[in-house]
Amino acid sequence: MSATALRRLIVFTMIALWELLPRSGMIPELFLPSLSSTLTAGWNDAAEYGQALAVTLYEVAVSMAFACGGGILLGAIVGSLPRPRLLIMPMVSSLYAVPLVILYPVFTVWLGIGSESKIAFAAIYGFLPTMLSTAAGIQTIDPQLLLAARSMGATLNQRLVRVIIPAAIPTVLSGLRVGGALVIVGVVVSEMLVSSAGIGYLISRYRTILDSPHVFAGVLLVLVMAIAFNAAIRWIELRAAIWQTGTRGGESAEEIAPRTALQPAT
Repeated sequence: MSATALRRLIVFTMIALWELLPRSGMIPELFLPSLSSTLTAGWNDAAEYGQALAVTLYEVAVSMAFACGGGILLGAIVGSLPRPRLLIMPMVSSLYAVPLVILYPVFTVWLGIGSESKIAFAAIYGFLPTMLSTAAGIQTIDPQLLLAARSMGATLNQRLVRVIIPAAIPTVLSGLRVGGALVIVGVVVSEMLVSSAGIGYLISRYRTILDSPHVFAGVLLVLVMAIAFNAAIRWIELRAAIWQTGTRGGESAEEIAPRTALQPAT
């Protein structure tokens, strides 16, 4: 059986168990409502969930722009310059080990309970792994590649497009995947803690009244967002495969990305 077929079998099995176990009475509906009751609850209140999803998507999109865009930019700068790297990277690595969710009350004091505090918190939450991964990717570039490019008369732009970016892409995309996922988590968690709108707010509200189908309808929407983001990263990996094959001995993005670990620079 191929890996794709096996993954589909696992997904179908989980969906079947989600529907059958609660209906058979093996798991109480309060703990795990059936998939059909979850979908029905979401469909009956589709307008409410649609408005909440729009708020969450807006916060995720803005946070993603700051976290991933800023993380890649600053990571590329820090990773390329030895002195700033030695000064900044240890501090960023240490900060990444701190559970930043404990700082969210500070954001609410500074920015209130609106979207601003969620965006700021999620942006910082996703910024750190993206920056660390980008800086690590820049440092892993073989100096011989740059030396060979310069000896052949390559300009700075040519070295950037044909050597630096292709060589760093696997690590950068690995950090982007982690950073983007943390942005989604940061937005939803912050909405669950203190908010008056968004998917996280609905999950928290329905949880307090023990309405499990509506809670899992919100969880399902968060899961769909995460799957869609991962699919977008996979699409970027496939698009960037032509660059990677030029510097990685013909390996594709699918072969390289799983082996790339998110490792803070020291």
